[in-house]
Amino acid sequence: MAISRRGILAGGAALPLVATAASAKTLAKPHVSSADLFGPKPGEARLHSNENPYGPSPRAVRAVQEIAAKGSYYPGNAAGLLAERIAERHGLTPDHVVVGAGSMEVLCAATSAFGADGPILAPDLFWDAPARFAERRGIAVERVPMRDDLHIDLAAMRRAHRADHGLVHIVNPNNPTGLELPPEELRMFVDEKSERTVVLVDEAYLELAERPEEASMVDLVRAGKNVVITRTFSKIYGLAGLRVGYAIAQPDAIRRMRGQMTSFGGNMAGLAAALASYGDDGFLDMSRRMVIEGRRMVMNGVTAAGLTALPSSTNFVLVKVPDADAVRDGMRARGVLIRGAFGDWTEWSRVSLGTPEDLSRYVTALPEVIAGIG
Repeated sequence: MAISRRGILAGGAALPLVATAASAKTLAKPHVSSADLFGPKPGEARLHSNENPYGPSPRAVRAVQEIAAKGSYYPGNAAGLLAERIAERHGLTPDHVVVGAGSMEVLCAATSAFGADGPILAPDLFWDAPARFAERRGIAVERVPMRDDLHIDLAAMRRAHRADHGLVHIVNPNNPTGLELPPEELRMFVDEKSERTVVLVDEAYLELAERPEEASMVDLVRAGKNVVITRTFSKIYGLAGLRVGYAIAQPDAIRRMRGQMTSFGGNMAGLAAALASYGDDGFLDMSRRMVIEGRRMVMNGVTAAGLTALPSSTNFVLVKVPDADAVRDGMRARGVLIRGAFGDWTEWSRVSLGTPEDLSRYVTALPEVIAGIG
């Protein structure tokens, strides 16, 4: 059937009908359920992505259900309202906060914005996806070796720091090590270096630290320091799939970061869940207790298997093994998903803290897998 431009403009109905008829066979595919797309598959212990199996909170679930029927609309000022609540909690103004589609968006905005001023200085082993994003945009990343105990070497970073660095990037507690820097040692470092360079502290796992309020560097933002703090709703809040994160910094730094962001503060469902979750202390306390119990299970299992692990302040544990990739493959054969090697650290295997049932499967399989490697 021939269709003229005039016919389309005048009637507008013919084209969709023709397209629908032509593509009917293509569109007639079997229905895919959400169980096949999201979360663990049946019989699978999902312990490789640092997710929180205890979230979202009931409040967040209700908020998403209530908002689903309005999914055809943009989120409006939901991100602004969340920024107001975050700012109020920390004694700041909304101009000190930017909300993004997961902390990945705000982290990449920071590495792009401040990396444009000079190289990024970072430890050798950390969650470096935002730094690698900057590298792909032509920004240099200079890495400082870790201490022998796999802690971030702040003394070495202090010596390596130069006036031409555009950004200093630290994750605390760190990923994938799970190690937490002594708060006062980190505070002195950040205070000193922020006099010349923007210092980014990724606090994705802060709520799981031993003393979260003491460990956070947000007080340096209140003091007017040139510091960027990033947080996420993915971990303790259990909203990883709903993608909400935020940064706290000086207003001029927030403005620079906004210029590098592509979303309008995230999606409606994620923002509704975050607003409902923020301040849900009962859920957060429960989630933290379960994570700590999971850490205890893994540490006991690691010891029983004749292995060692780093002390963790996060929802994962880094275990010393003969071959991390071989352990990953052996676990996968038993339906347990964990991470393989991180770059050159081939003898360190990261396991996330899932449900007690899933962690029991990991602990039971661990000695069998290690024996199979030998």
